[in-house]
Amino acid sequence: MCRCSPRRGGYQTHLRAAKQPSIAPGVVGFNPFISTVIKIPIRTVNKEINADLPSKEGLTIASEISILYRVDPAKTPEILQQVGLNYDNALILPVFRSAAADITARYFAKDMHSGERDQIEKAIRQRMMSELSERGFIIEAVLMKSIRLPQGLARAIEEKLEAEQDAQRMKFVLEREQLEAQRKKIEAEGERDAQRIISEGLNPLIISFKTIEAFRMLANSPNTKIIITDGKTPLLIQTEKQ
Repeated sequence: MCRCSPRRGGYQTHLRAAKQPSIAPGVVGFNPFISTVIKIPIRTVNKEINADLPSKEGLTIASEISILYRVDPAKTPEILQQVGLNYDNALILPVFRSAAADITARYFAKDMHSGERDQIEKAIRQRMMSELSERGFIIEAVLMKSIRLPQGLARAIEEKLEAEQDAQRMKFVLEREQLEAQRKKIEAEGERDAQRIISEGLNPLIISFKTIEAFRMLANSPNTKIIITDGKTPLLIQTEKQ
């Protein structure tokens, strides 16, 4: 008996000598004298690769990439017959290197170090799926874990980013100063308009009326005071309250 549990590795079992089809994980009975058991993992496999990828400007970019893939259980007999158990080196890696080189050659080196990386990963995965899905392999993801740009290019990119940040900071300062100048201008215009309204509204009749009101308020005040006036403008000499 051969026990292949999916919780303990996830294997697809084949009885090659007995000419039986692939068998799902679980308890399997076979004759050890006339059968050979071949187990293929059907769980997700993480294949890490160090690769030198070309860029659009002709540079070579050192990279560390992970390929997450798994085997289609229904295709395992064909994989064994057409590729064999060494399908990593015989099929997965060659297809990846071809697809990755073709895709990254369309992008500049700086794109691999920026937000374009996600598009590059998806494009490589799609290219691999177009060539491997019919062969029984499912590519779940291609992840560019690290990108090492040439030293001169990396420094140039850093300087460009610093310059862009300085420009953005200066733009913010200028916009703030412009807004402050605009605020002061609006405030000055408001004060000017207020003064003009007041000056336009102060005619001789209103001034005389306000003078009478001031005399009335002074007369009604309980404090002792001396008022010297020419009849137009009061001059108040305040004394202590009685």
